[in-house]
Amino acid sequence: MLRVGLILLVLPCLALMAGFMYEQSSVNDCLSSGGSFNYSLMACDMDNQHPFVPYMARHPLAVNGGMLVAVLGLFMCIFGLYRRR
Repeated sequence: MLRVGLILLVLPCLALMAGFMYEQSSVNDCLSSGGSFNYSLMACDMDNQHPFVPYMARHPLAVNGGMLVAVLGLFMCIFGLYRRR
């Protein structure tokens, strides 16, 4: 129970961080070249300015689902640590 809980606690957080950092590197490359990043098309635009759209607004299912699985993993860890052996 503890091992599964730790996996469920850590894996979604790592997946969310990896997804965010992958997108952030594309945004950073675009801004460094003088463009504006279009979050709806996930492409660099050199002509127009585009508003910032948070990661949570672009991927609500991934963020909420990942956090739900992480909380489930936390409760499994707590249960695994405090049950009698």
